[in-house]
Amino acid sequence: MARTKRKVNPIISILVQEVPRQRIYHAGGYIRLSMEDSKRQGADTIKNQKELVKKYIETQPDMQFIGLYCDNGHTGTNFLRPEFERMIQDIRNKTIDCIVVKDLSRFGRNYKETGNYIERIFPFLDVRFVAISDQFDTLNTKQNSDGYLIPLKNIINEAYSKDISKKVGSGYAIKQRKGEFVGTWAAYGYQKCAENPHKIEPNEETAPVVQDIFKQRILGMSYAQIARTLNREGIASPARYHYLKGDAKSERYANVEWSSKVVRTILANEIYLGHMVQGKKRQSFCEGQKQQLLPKTEWKIVRDTHKPLIDEATFRKVQEMGNCRKK
Repeated sequence: MARTKRKVNPIISILVQEVPRQRIYHAGGYIRLSMEDSKRQGADTIKNQKELVKKYIETQPDMQFIGLYCDNGHTGTNFLRPEFERMIQDIRNKTIDCIVVKDLSRFGRNYKETGNYIERIFPFLDVRFVAISDQFDTLNTKQNSDGYLIPLKNIINEAYSKDISKKVGSGYAIKQRKGEFVGTWAAYGYQKCAENPHKIEPNEETAPVVQDIFKQRILGMSYAQIARTLNREGIASPARYHYLKGDAKSERYANVEWSSKVVRTILANEIYLGHMVQGKKRQSFCEGQKQQLLPKTEWKIVRDTHKPLIDEATFRKVQEMGNCRKK
């Protein structure tokens, strides 16, 4: 007896084929808190971000939680962050294919770079991106001729970052006007007070050197002669002194010698009269402006903030000598 061929219902077969299998995304949560935000309490804290992001991923039926990437104390204006770089490497290794953040500002505050990642790099790598608070999900967001509909929010975030930078700069300016020291190193001859880094005191190692420089100038020695004398006696220049003390790590400071310029700068610095002199230069990091020297009328000078190393009469006499004879 011939074997009968089993009949297949064509309608059932078609229905089975048309049911797509739901993709499960391997999700990683990205957390970031900048130095400027670190003192703020509220929704943007590291702890709250972690809880929000992890809970969101775990409650999504199409996501599997893989892990968190946390950059604490890193600015959002660039992407040179260790945990961000680790996350990108995990994307390349196919460990994750979905990134979840609290909001766009946690991912980045630089419009151009943030837009490039979300609109070009992630789609190319087949990576889904979700910003919870912004209700933004690349899986559901349509592209138009200008890319995803988020540029305005990124511009706002970038403006906020610049505003924070300006506020920090304003904070330094306020301290300078109050006569508080805000630099990394105190002027040669001084050191920051151990109990208060915004105040300075004479450095017992270098203060006598400054006093000798003024004495030598009063005796008629030129800037070059003073510099040669200091080098011959083996006295470390300001840059070399900081290198030897471990304050400056770069090797370029290791063998810097005294020069006429360094001697001249010391002899003209009113800080040795006991006055705090700051704000001689200006630089805007948020706007990418290079450092520029300011006229003396814009310096922040506060009188009698610390112990002087030179008396007024000696200092004025040296200035008169400099005006008459520079060499």
